[in-house]
Amino acid sequence: MSGAHFAFTDRWGGVSAAPYEELNLGGAVGDDPEAVRANRDIAAKSLGLDPGRVVWMNQVHGADVAVVEESWGTGRPVPEVDAVVTTRRGLALAVLTADCVPVLLADPVAGVVAAAHAGRPGMVGGVVPAAVGAMVELGAEPGRIVARTGPSVCGRCYEVPERMRAEVAAVEPAAHAETSWGTPAVDVSAGVHAQLDRLGVCDRAQAPVCTLESDNHFSYRRDRTTGRLASYVWLD
Repeated sequence: MSGAHFAFTDRWGGVSAAPYEELNLGGAVGDDPEAVRANRDIAAKSLGLDPGRVVWMNQVHGADVAVVEESWGTGRPVPEVDAVVTTRRGLALAVLTADCVPVLLADPVAGVVAAAHAGRPGMVGGVVPAAVGAMVELGAEPGRIVARTGPSVCGRCYEVPERMRAEVAAVEPAAHAETSWGTPAVDVSAGVHAQLDRLGVCDRAQAPVCTLESDNHFSYRRDRTTGRLASYVWLD
């Protein structure tokens, strides 16, 4: 898509030590803050981005959205939101995950992009419709929005109690799943894509990587103490 850029990291190429090796981009998981800062610089520069023009979130598994015009900078509190939206070209939006679904959205014609953190609670709570709604308020049209979802735990691996699966499926039937070993599961990515489809977002693609199955990606469900991947979206 002309003008829109989407990028997803794996766990390699950074400076963090075990159990966060190597390219941990999460600042709230117990890793050395200096290593995280170095990793964020490495990742941004590898994408041709200014590290100081990347917007991060204080993610809380909610559905609140912030419209941003600049990065938070030093000394400014990072808000507790799970989606960010901007019309500023060259300003990259980032979302951190280690099994949850990173959702990147762009309408290059309107010049609007968004990044959302869709874990199970966020998907159920409507963070993706909230992000799309904020984009529409800024001139985006759902039929023009390009959506890309990154590496996340798949429905064949995300085992949950039967009651939880039923509660999720009552809100989003497409998320009803079963593990490869025959127990109740939730497919958050399928739920996200069903929500996008209902919103009229047709240009969608899903990364084929299951974080729990991939040694090249961080997975909280697999390792508990681990790093975080980052997904980025920006417009030229």
